[in-house]
Amino acid sequence: MYLSAKTLSAAASALVLGFSATSLWAQPSPVAGAPAAAAAKASPTVKAILDRGYLICGSGHATTGFSAPDKNGVWKGLDADTCRAIAIAVLGDASKARFVPLTGQQRLTALQTGQIDVLPRTTSWTLRRDANGINFTYPNYYEHDAFMLRKDLGVTKTQEMKGATVCVQSGSTNEVTVADLSRKYDLNLKLVLFDNSTAARQAFYSNRCDAYITDGSALAAMRATQVSNPDDYIIFPASGDSEALTPAVRHGDDRWFDIVKYAIQAPIAAEAMGITQANIDEMLKSTAPRVARFLGTEPGNGQALGLDEKWAYNIVKQLGNYGEIFERNVGKDSPLKLDRGLNRLYTDGGLMYPYVFN
Repeated sequence: MYLSAKTLSAAASALVLGFSATSLWAQPSPVAGAPAAAAAKASPTVKAILDRGYLICGSGHATTGFSAPDKNGVWKGLDADTCRAIAIAVLGDASKARFVPLTGQQRLTALQTGQIDVLPRTTSWTLRRDANGINFTYPNYYEHDAFMLRKDLGVTKTQEMKGATVCVQSGSTNEVTVADLSRKYDLNLKLVLFDNSTAARQAFYSNRCDAYITDGSALAAMRATQVSNPDDYIIFPASGDSEALTPAVRHGDDRWFDIVKYAIQAPIAAEAMGITQANIDEMLKSTAPRVARFLGTEPGNGQALGLDEKWAYNIVKQLGNYGEIFERNVGKDSPLKLDRGLNRLYTDGGLMYPYVFN
């Protein structure tokens, strides 16, 4: 279903994520009292979320591993869990997240016009987007763009794609990448544009294009889950450049910007401190100042953001740390089985660096 900006508000109310009593995530009490009142006073976005009782997130249409509903209609993926982390920070409850599927063209407009509260949807952090009413928070995934082609074409790298037709989602950075590569290598590549990734994928499968370009992880998901014979397809890097996929908020609400940044950071910081979903209750006994401040047993961080002092504890308790979230959705415990690569902690050679929770 394609949602216009006019129908997004209705869709946000209709697309409700269901959690049962036996859900994977615990259900602590929502944020209440003085912290919530302080956050609402400081942030119009937080006030709107508290008044309606749920968070509205922009999502992809069916991006396996990042944001896609399962057979029961429950949204799963790295971006879906990012949305839940933010909902937990403000409302204390992962089930208070709602998901509105958006195309590449719709997503930024929906955020700028207030149809959604936050955009955790495979969106690359770029200068022009940042300067056009969007505040990017902190990357939740580092990615590279890639091409997928049928192996029988005999093409193994970008420089061999002269004259090829390329399926691409309009409004994405991939559209610019194809144009740049065509000019750089004199390839005369021909773009075939589609409103959303689902239509682009279907066109590629129907041989309307020689190649399909998108994020490398999305292509790995396609090949692993959507084709009868994965060995018939080859995937290789397009430009060789990496991009930071980063949840965004709109300009003008600094308190909300801070809350979203630290909600995304909390699982990363937890992993760096060795805090897991399994050991977090034991870690409440820790006398280490960094751990105590992070988990809220030493107060101050919650008050600074206008949140419950245990907001970070609640995120990790319900979702796990970043490593656990990664492996569950796109890593070794998922159908994609992607290597963490750049998404490792900085101590392990990656780019994930935790903020200081002081």
